[in-house]
Amino acid sequence: MKVLITGNMGYVGPEVAKHLRTRRPNAILHGFDNAYFAHCLTGSSVLPERYLDEQFYGDVRDVSLDLTGYDAIVQLAAISNDPMGNKFQKVTLDINQNTTVTIARAAAAAGVKNFVFASSCSVYGVADGPARKETDALNPITAYAKSKIGAEEELAAIDTGMVVTCLRFATACGMSDRLRLDLVLNDFVACALSRGQISVLSDGSPWRPLIDVADMARAIDWAIDRPATTGGRYLAINAGSDDRNYQVKDLANAVAKAVPGTGVAINTSAPVDSRSYKVDFGLFRSLAPDHQPVVNLDQSIQNLISGLKKMNFKDSDFRSSGLMRLKVLQDHIESGRLNDDLEWKKM
Repeated sequence: MKVLITGNMGYVGPEVAKHLRTRRPNAILHGFDNAYFAHCLTGSSVLPERYLDEQFYGDVRDVSLDLTGYDAIVQLAAISNDPMGNKFQKVTLDINQNTTVTIARAAAAAGVKNFVFASSCSVYGVADGPARKETDALNPITAYAKSKIGAEEELAAIDTGMVVTCLRFATACGMSDRLRLDLVLNDFVACALSRGQISVLSDGSPWRPLIDVADMARAIDWAIDRPATTGGRYLAINAGSDDRNYQVKDLANAVAKAVPGTGVAINTSAPVDSRSYKVDFGLFRSLAPDHQPVVNLDQSIQNLISGLKKMNFKDSDFRSSGLMRLKVLQDHIESGRLNDDLEWKKM
């Protein structure tokens, strides 16, 4: 099997490469990335790309790779959260939606069997009431979420034999060789270790489904050779687990319990955070019984604690550090390496 992972040098990619190499030792694994975050290694003594057979560098908006011969494409490349999406709205639409569809069409034309798109449960947006199923109404409220559902809609219209799987991932968490701290659970663990205090900016009531980055890799492993007989030629599916729907305040308290002496301050007067949704993962459970999440909340927290301690992490001002993806992009721009469209400048 020959697999191309685009955007592999971010937060999720290292875990995907490691998992696929372990599960499929004879597979040919390639990566393609423009290296925004290649230098953002966290605790790893060797490059995570060691699991790949070859690493290519370039901008997915101008991808020139010949996709002939690949069995599967995993599209991880994205402007990957709401703050970055709000700051770079045009680029977010271009990479997350337009480029995803361009690559998928090229893959279909080249005879690629499976296309896997890393989508997001954020497409449900403001979602009071029962846990959301794939057939429920969508309500994306950010540029990031809108780009994800826009891509899904265009991918559904590609009428070929290529099997397309849009994995609507729960909120990512957990340790990685390129750790991000701009994710709710990761942020809380960093706060506990560096400040001894977790400050919940909302009233703590919003719901978030979580999935460890290692379990994201398990879902991708399922999707790269999913047959059309399992879910259909095109499938948009919630990827996560029902028992991992949490209120933000519960996440803060779980981290505080794991790091003794940590206080929790909840802003009870904060306006209601509209980004609140519970998600139903029943379809994923029925279609992918052998690829269900196995890393529970306590394990994700302990892995983060161990990983951050290994890094000798003590930065109480980490929200202004290179562990925040938006900060890395801003530093590239301010240093003249990237332009405002997030294209590398000729040096």
